[in-house]
Amino acid sequence: MPIFLILLFLLVQPAAADLSIIGHATVPLLDQATLQRIYTGKTVALNGVRLTPVNFPPNHPLRTQFLRNYLERDENDYTGYWTVRCYVGKGVPPQELHSVTEVLHFIANTAGAIGYIDDSDLTPEVKVLLKK
Repeated sequence: MPIFLILLFLLVQPAAADLSIIGHATVPLLDQATLQRIYTGKTVALNGVRLTPVNFPPNHPLRTQFLRNYLERDENDYTGYWTVRCYVGKGVPPQELHSVTEVLHFIANTAGAIGYIDDSDLTPEVKVLLKK
């Protein structure tokens, strides 16, 4: 009976979204290490382009997946990291946008903007910078 319950549980779990890291046309392609430095405030420009990363709010499913798959952190670790960094005057966390539409609009219209979305929401107005 437990095997049946495990199989049932696996069948009803929502599929994880496939994320792409996207950016404005002015942003160069990225590797994961560079992306991690951007989202932790350690890299603020690339090739002379000032970067503006954006996030979804805490506990948003796409943010949770992004933190796990690309930054290799969980929400508590990431939030704690930025709490300390702000307290000692070493920057501010990425701006939070609340919808895919907001993220797409911001990135398409802001030089240096970087974010992430589900692959199914990609549009030609943004550039895919990194895909796992």
